[in-house]
Amino acid sequence: MKEQKPIQIFSNLNDDVGVNVIKSPVKLTILEMLRDSDMEFEEIVNNTGKSKSTVSVHLKSLRESGVISYRVHPVDNRKKIFYLNSKYIGSVNYTEPKEIKETQTDYLVENLINDDAEFSTLLFHTLKSMLIQEGINIDPIMQSTGNRIGNSLFEKLYDEDLEVFMSNIAEFWDAKGLGRISFKIGQIIKITTYDCFECQLLPRTGKPACFLDTGILEALFSQYFKMPVSVIEIQCYTMGDGKCVFEVEPLPIKNY
Repeated sequence: MKEQKPIQIFSNLNDDVGVNVIKSPVKLTILEMLRDSDMEFEEIVNNTGKSKSTVSVHLKSLRESGVISYRVHPVDNRKKIFYLNSKYIGSVNYTEPKEIKETQTDYLVENLINDDAEFSTLLFHTLKSMLIQEGINIDPIMQSTGNRIGNSLFEKLYDEDLEVFMSNIAEFWDAKGLGRISFKIGQIIKITTYDCFECQLLPRTGKPACFLDTGILEALFSQYFKMPVSVIEIQCYTMGDGKCVFEVEPLPIKNY
């Protein structure tokens, strides 16, 4: 049996409040491609392997719901370039949920309730574990939340000396119980976190999980360098590592 794609959820960018829930496999394929880059009609047809008429019907439906839009090709006005006109906020994998140990009573008692950690931390980890168990992915929302927090923190932590700035970040992380940070400055800045607040007690999924931290770091260093940055988590407790490692790299403006 072919595995079904997770349902994707997009928020409206206009004045209307609401979301669009996408279930169609063809539409999901189109949207996955458009999340990576804008595409011409012929590119979408070739990459989906569907007929032009089928792709045209799905593009029309996505346009009418406000999920995507298009602009005329700057050189050939007979061609259209399609792009996302909404914000991707998460997905739901609607396969049968299977209880994981991180949500079971004995695990919670042993590792959370009887632990010395703040109860707010315990609530956070239990909530994230339940979302993972139910197949609900809100990583984009977590990263956007991190962006807002990072933008708010910047003035408090800023120093024109990069090393001092990063030391301020490390001190803040430690003081707030977010983890212990070490860093290495180079063309790519490497940040390592131990005892990570966001993921240390989460189930081992084989995928990075620190999207809140990623969003905070993304906002802090984007403001510091006055240009967009790429923040990629290359190691994580949820990947079986004993630490979380982030790589921070300024991006050329043309790639923003």
